[in-house]
Amino acid sequence: MRILRLIAAIALITLPSTRAWAAFDIQFGDSDSYANVIATSLEETDENDEPNPFSLQKGDVNGDGQINISDVTLLIDILLGSFANYDTLQRSDIDWDGNVTIKDITILIDYLLGGELPQQTKYGYDYVWDKDTMPEVHLEVSYDEWSRLLALYDANKYTRQYVMASITFIKEGDTTFVDSVGLRLKGNTSRHRPEGNQYNKPHIVNTTIWRRVHFGVNLRKYVDDDDHTIQGIRKIHLRCCSADPSYVREMFSYDLFKRAGVWTAPRDTYCRLWIHVEGDAREVYFGVYQLLEPIDKRFLKDRKSKFGSSNGYLWKCRSNTGLNNPNGDFWYDDDSDDRHAYTLQTQTEEFDSAKVQLIDFMNKLNGLDDSTFYYWIQEVTDVDFLLRTYAVNVALGMWDDYWNHANNYYMYFSSPGTTGYKFFFIPYDYDSTLGTCSRAGAQSDSGRQDPLNWGLASNPLIVRILKYDEFKAIYVRYLKDLVKSGNALMDRVSSQARIRGWYERISPFITNDTNWEMSIQDTPASFSYHSEYNLLQNDENNFFTVKAGSINAINLDEE
Repeated sequence: MRILRLIAAIALITLPSTRAWAAFDIQFGDSDSYANVIATSLEETDENDEPNPFSLQKGDVNGDGQINISDVTLLIDILLGSFANYDTLQRSDIDWDGNVTIKDITILIDYLLGGELPQQTKYGYDYVWDKDTMPEVHLEVSYDEWSRLLALYDANKYTRQYVMASITFIKEGDTTFVDSVGLRLKGNTSRHRPEGNQYNKPHIVNTTIWRRVHFGVNLRKYVDDDDHTIQGIRKIHLRCCSADPSYVREMFSYDLFKRAGVWTAPRDTYCRLWIHVEGDAREVYFGVYQLLEPIDKRFLKDRKSKFGSSNGYLWKCRSNTGLNNPNGDFWYDDDSDDRHAYTLQTQTEEFDSAKVQLIDFMNKLNGLDDSTFYYWIQEVTDVDFLLRTYAVNVALGMWDDYWNHANNYYMYFSSPGTTGYKFFFIPYDYDSTLGTCSRAGAQSDSGRQDPLNWGLASNPLIVRILKYDEFKAIYVRYLKDLVKSGNALMDRVSSQARIRGWYERISPFITNDTNWEMSIQDTPASFSYHSEYNLLQNDENNFFTVKAGSINAINLDEE
């Protein structure tokens, strides 16, 4: 059989037409991957098969830690139609081009004959948000500027004002230094004072009580030129794990979105953070942070080919944003400390037009009759992609979301006007997932809550779409695909393998100078209504097991 596969490989490799090759190309990590690669191939997966070990070594197609002829034969099988999960496809993309093609076979065979595997040169977004590394971030702040940051917090906990700092970004021996950058505090309910509870005092040199908090860095806040970036990146967010003792919930969530082909999720990776305030004897190590991509104009430009435009209207939505009240709190980002339910982030000079568009969207979402709504919603959004996104959201147990809590998301309208645009839902803020629960909206148990009745009926976007049997079937299929063994998405075994891989990377660096979040704990947040959930135990309280049970209990035939 192996000889037959090799003969097939030789035949495929020698095909003269690139058009013939295209028939064997497999794409992943984009809007086609989840539906075409996974959902259409589930019948080929054995429920009892466990995924390969945690390995993403290019060329190690079967994940056994070695690169040999077995990997060639498996790669041939994949190109001839055999099922391959996300991890296997990652290892099969040997030339780093985002596709699995005949070219990958030729490179692999050449490597086994003495050649070399290609190395990826990472730059820009791939350089900063490189999940294979843990960059160092060093912030240097003058005494006066840091004391001003404290004073801004004391005057208004939710201040959005910047102070001046400098940043040094170190990654695998490469050092980028940028001076005169903007530094500010971030967060909502998780926002705290970075010097404990010593209110209305300036910085206390050498003897202060530090606290891990969220920060935002705008490298072009004060000087707008090409030197004030990290490989072209202008802004970064630095998030601590104040609401996540496991240190892994947001990392897992955004990784799952990527695995499921949801390209609207922001990038993230781990980093280590140091801060030095002028006058202190040494810089303070704040520990392991999440380095998160901001959702802003640059976010849209980077994904312009998928959004169709980067000049549309991006809204940040927090608290009471159920898309059900045309008289809601609408405003634009005016650099003030004011907080609004719906805040326009881009094209702010066109706020009036953006508001008219959003209100028209709400009125139609809530007011169209069912038959008209069916056609309208398919005109204004990719329903399949929206349901795929929301299936991931619900599988993760994201209760602090649009449907249940009318909170924590962005939305983007690709062009102005009340017709002709495309609407996109952008996921955001996933530290309260994977078993962290609260009494909110329609639920208090994000593991056992019925995925078909996830939130409030008064928040109509998903509720109205699921009224149609064909859309409900798509949503349920995506949910079940996520937890199906062998897909390397959210089944217990593969999920635990990924988490343990991340822990192996970050655990040596958790202990820090602030004495906050000094250990990794397999528990939900302290405020969670269900403290029994865990991620790494194999018992009845394992969140992945519980969630798979609530998803697999759905039977549309009984609806």
